[in-house]
Amino acid sequence: MYVASLAGNNLILWVVSSEPSLHQPMYCFLSMLAVTDLGLSASTLPTMLPIYMLGIREVAQDVCLAQLFFIYTFSIMESSVLLAMAFDRFVAISSPLRYGAILTGPRMAGLGLVVVARSVGLHIPAPIMLKMLPYCRTRLLSHSYCLHPDVMKLACADTHINRAYGLFVVLSTLGVDAVLIVLSYGLILQTVLSIASKAGRLKALNTCVSHICAVLLFYTPMIGLSMIHRFGRRASPSSHVLLSYLHFLTPPVLNPVVYTVKTKQIRLKMLRLFRSSGASIRDTRDH
Repeated sequence: MYVASLAGNNLILWVVSSEPSLHQPMYCFLSMLAVTDLGLSASTLPTMLPIYMLGIREVAQDVCLAQLFFIYTFSIMESSVLLAMAFDRFVAISSPLRYGAILTGPRMAGLGLVVVARSVGLHIPAPIMLKMLPYCRTRLLSHSYCLHPDVMKLACADTHINRAYGLFVVLSTLGVDAVLIVLSYGLILQTVLSIASKAGRLKALNTCVSHICAVLLFYTPMIGLSMIHRFGRRASPSSHVLLSYLHFLTPPVLNPVVYTVKTKQIRLKMLRLFRSSGASIRDTRDH
């Protein structure tokens, strides 16, 4: 899965950067999504690889806290990018003639900076607060990587402030993003229904399919994991671990597949680049 994530997302970045016709807001957002997917994969790798390939089941506290910070930072970053992509689809469908004028290069760069600043700024306090807690219980984590609730439950001190802070971050980021994405699609659906021709409506909706799949891949396991944590007291620990893996590992693997299959421009450019590369290799061999 890590190899597939690395190959797929780097391929998306290569295709978008090497093809001038893809230097558009939609594909810039797709590149942002690929970067966050690579970051999310890289965040879980430092403990997953030693556990499953080397049998090393211990992690230093500072490494654990650093991993926790990067996992949540890239998770919020991915949620923010998905929200930006929903806004991009709304602008493209509701104001196609002003699409390029609204989503200019400077605005895209500013939006990217806001996404990074929001994700990093909200999660800087988390490892600092956890570092200050005393740990006197058996230090056994439930997952193959460090997560905030998993580390927090090992502390032998009052963690109400940590819990309140974690809840605030989740609600103000993932919660707000999910609500705004749903509202965006409500406005998109309203705009699509106002289109006179059936072919026009289908064409407009078809441009949103890839993004809808990416949203479902990201949010569905997360919602399931949240529901099990709060209501599934008798659920098997394996179900927690499985949903956690699905949440952190499947979006980086499947997002490039979804966008390659469902986006005609990327699919055609990818085939063309592969053919030109193959032709260059054959010419070199002939010489």
